[in-house]
Amino acid sequence: MKQNLLLLLIVLGIIIIFGGFVYDVLFAGIPYQDPTPAMLASYNFHSQIASIIRWIGVGICTISGMAIITRWLMKKDHKQGA
Repeated sequence: MKQNLLLLLIVLGIIIIFGGFVYDVLFAGIPYQDPTPAMLASYNFHSQIASIIRWIGVGICTISGMAIITRWLMKKDHKQGA
């Protein structure tokens, strides 16, 4: 059951990363060629939010991946010790 939860967390992280890319495309979009200061501020704001969303997804994937590897190594070590 715990293994399924960790795999579910990896999938959740990937979905969050994808959501960050979607947010970036929908709200920040392609950088303007010659933006006004207000347009540039809006683009930078939404681009930073998208970046934060993506990094949160990467963090979730990394932490759950490390937890899976740790559980696997501990289980492997426990079997060898017995």
